[in-house]
Amino acid sequence: MEASVILPILKKKLAFLSGGKDRRSGLILTIPLCLEQTNMDELSVTLDYLLSIPSEKCKARGFTVIVDGRKSQWNVVKTVVLMLQNVVPAEVSLVCVVKPDEFWDKKVTHFCFWKEKDRLGFEVFEKFTKESTSLLDELALINNGSDKGNQQEKERSVDLNFLPSVDPETVLQTGHELLSELQQRRFNGSDGGVSWSPMDDELLAQPQVMKLLDSLREQYTRYQEVCRQRSKRTQLEEIQQKVMQVVNWLEGPGSEQLRAQWGIGDSIRASQALQQKHEEIESQHSEWFAVYVELNQQIAALLNAGDEEDLVELKSLQQQLSDVCYRQASQLEFRQNLLQAALEFHGVAQDLSQQLDGLLGMLCVDVAPADGASIQQTLKLLEEKLKSVDVGLQGLREKGQGLLDQISNQASWAYGKDVTIENKENVDHIQGVMEDMQLRKQRCEDMVDVRRLKMLQMVQLFKCEEDAAQAVEWLSELLDALLKTHTRLGDDAQETKVLLEKHRKFVDVAQSTYDYGRQLLQATVVLCQSLRCTSRSSGDTLPRLNRVWKQFTIASEERVHRLEMAIAFHSNAEKILQDCPEEPEAINDEEQFDEVEAVGKSLLDRLTVPVVYPDGTEQYFGSPSDMASTAEHIRDRMKLVSLKRQQLRHPEMMTTES
Repeated sequence: MEASVILPILKKKLAFLSGGKDRRSGLILTIPLCLEQTNMDELSVTLDYLLSIPSEKCKARGFTVIVDGRKSQWNVVKTVVLMLQNVVPAEVSLVCVVKPDEFWDKKVTHFCFWKEKDRLGFEVFEKFTKESTSLLDELALINNGSDKGNQQEKERSVDLNFLPSVDPETVLQTGHELLSELQQRRFNGSDGGVSWSPMDDELLAQPQVMKLLDSLREQYTRYQEVCRQRSKRTQLEEIQQKVMQVVNWLEGPGSEQLRAQWGIGDSIRASQALQQKHEEIESQHSEWFAVYVELNQQIAALLNAGDEEDLVELKSLQQQLSDVCYRQASQLEFRQNLLQAALEFHGVAQDLSQQLDGLLGMLCVDVAPADGASIQQTLKLLEEKLKSVDVGLQGLREKGQGLLDQISNQASWAYGKDVTIENKENVDHIQGVMEDMQLRKQRCEDMVDVRRLKMLQMVQLFKCEEDAAQAVEWLSELLDALLKTHTRLGDDAQETKVLLEKHRKFVDVAQSTYDYGRQLLQATVVLCQSLRCTSRSSGDTLPRLNRVWKQFTIASEERVHRLEMAIAFHSNAEKILQDCPEEPEAINDEEQFDEVEAVGKSLLDRLTVPVVYPDGTEQYFGSPSDMASTAEHIRDRMKLVSLKRQQLRHPEMMTTES
């Protein structure tokens, strides 16, 4: 920080380094405060600048700060000292504050009583003597009356003279002031420069006042003890009276209120009404319990500070009060727990009743499912509802048993009252509710069993219908496969026989499918009769099944005819074409050639004829290319047979050509 920047502030000389050093060789920093208000911000800037001038070595020795506050106010000095503590606490080692000399002077006030003889105030002395003597007589009468052995005299004496005519504290204060005045007067007279001597009356007044004060203090102390004992006795009587009030109410009206409340209600609303009534009873008891707490605290305080003769009576009152209050509180708690258990029991019973109503309503509605999946869903929902009813009934039994256990313990606080009749009504109601719920559940279970059987039959019905429809689809697929893929007639007799055998197995599979479908449809009819309903799908499934089976039978028979003709054709052709010199006469038979040619032509003609179904529809085996390929193979065989025939007729032509 450069001095040129803060030059106007430095010119005010709010602080300066005089060049002096203290005993530690630390620099001395002087802060002269003036009458005008010192700007603390400017002083802070000045201090920052001055403390930055010395070297680090000088700073390490610390500064001694002299605050000249002779021309300033003390609050400004304190502000400066606080600023030094906050701004440069590390650099400052010592702070010295210079204050005016008269600041430390104490103002001494001298009180003296310089009175002439005629001002001594004998009227005060006489008044004190009269009041104190009268007060001593009254206190002695009160104290002596409290010490008598006869309780009646003590009570009568205390009642008549318990309050003195004047305040003992006031008389004692007056006596102390009078004694102090006499002593001060004597002291001032002995120290004065004027020749003076006290009068004889003054010399006699001082010991008389002291004697009266001593007697007053003694009697007043005894009087205070009498008052304390009387207050304690009065307090004890008040406590005893309040205790009896609490006990009488709890054992009287309070107990009668509880005796009148014995029911548990027959529904949630009734139990809630009983709970509300019980809360009103508890509210009335709470007021007396609050009195009990207050009395218990007072008794505990008296026990801690009481005399030996009062301890037995206090403990007896405390024990009596505690026994009655705890017994009544336990009865209230028992009743509250009983009503809460009854409310929970009726709540569970109501929930269970609603569940049974819902289950019964579900069972009374006729089932009209769309498919087997919906039946399964409905059956699952039915099982869940039945399980929920089981759980609810089990919970009702547990709540009911707990409530019965509580009712059985009710006689323990009935004050000798016979509550058997009331308890029997409550027990009969609880058992009746549980038995009624058990019967309703049993009826629902029986209906559920019937509905379950019916729904399982419906599931089986839908399954049979679906499987029957599937059988029709399978049979249709077999028919389609027969017409589209079973087109080959074989290249020779052996292969054709194999194809015929496979076809028969294929027909067996179709026969099994058809029989399976018929059985399913028959089962559907039986289930519909059992369920007293009409099947939605079996009515058209049976005609479809019969129609497809009829079509398959026609196509299968046509396939068998073609294969048998192919076997005959190939067998005869193979006999002709085989080179059998052992049987020339068989080969030379013209009838065989004619038969082969006739069978071949018939087979070719049959390949071009479609399968005609009973409804007039036509269907060809395979595609045109498949038919052309099969026909071409047959024609080739027929050409070979024809060529063989020519060779047999004109052997010389074959030789010449060869």
